[in-house]
Amino acid sequence: MEHVTGSSAGSDSAVAADIGFVGLGFMGSPMSQNLLSAGFRVTVWNRSTPAVTVLQEHGASVVSQVAQMRDLPVIIFMLPDLNYIEESTVPLLESWRENPPHQPTVLVVMSSVSPTRVREFGETVSAATGGMVTVVDAPVSGGTVGAQAATLAIMAGGSQQDYDRLLPIFNAMGKTVARMGELGTGSLAKACNQLLVGTAAAALAEAAELAESSGLDVQALFAVLGGGLAGSQVLNIVGPRIIAKDYAPTGPAKFMHKDLAFVLESAAQTGAAVPMAVAGHELYGTLNEQGLGDLDLAVVRESVARLSQEKN
Repeated sequence: MEHVTGSSAGSDSAVAADIGFVGLGFMGSPMSQNLLSAGFRVTVWNRSTPAVTVLQEHGASVVSQVAQMRDLPVIIFMLPDLNYIEESTVPLLESWRENPPHQPTVLVVMSSVSPTRVREFGETVSAATGGMVTVVDAPVSGGTVGAQAATLAIMAGGSQQDYDRLLPIFNAMGKTVARMGELGTGSLAKACNQLLVGTAAAALAEAAELAESSGLDVQALFAVLGGGLAGSQVLNIVGPRIIAKDYAPTGPAKFMHKDLAFVLESAAQTGAAVPMAVAGHELYGTLNEQGLGDLDLAVVRESVARLSQEKN
């Protein structure tokens, strides 16, 4: 496994200057903007037009169909789940079957997806293109704050050759970049990340509700927790929203249920015990059933509050 911080490895001559970017949501828009700021030529596609218009004003090219990106050497996908990516690549694969790409092409899956399914996706893409198109999974952590500041942690899975080629691109969007191994390992690393983030946010929510119901000042509590062993990035970033009960979405909470399912899937394959993931998956499933899934991750506090009301 190779760890890189800042811009270093890889030959600039091997770097693809032209990049396709599919999916301009909370994360995709600022990530694309950082690529433009770093000097890459970016071609974008998104289902809705407002985000496309903003990127176009900053110099991005726009296509009306993903298949129009077929001649780009790197195409990045930042869509909610792998099924959306598979659907959007159907026209690409059809085009490549009829007319194979003239240069090696890399599809970069930066969404949180199943480690098993992304490996299967990579096999499908390689078989359909005679090995000319490969897949790298490179999910990110850091939320919208990290996406805007280009300080994301990027966990990549794929060949060393593809990783070296993509590293300058990753460095334009992130601060800490690591190759975890072959295809699928990036998604497994992200699943571990979500296990920590999801359960930590839930624990903060429980602590806030317990403290408030007991007459403690939640803001004072979180301040002192931040100075001790309980201090964390989750406390620093999600904590203030939990305190303020500010659930305006910076990233929908519903995706945590999906991400923790990937932890359970991977654990089942290896025989690992993951009791925290089991509990977290159940809690975020309840959150979705409560109709809170489109709100921010901090809304797990409201979910816990409703569970308390049901108990009482």
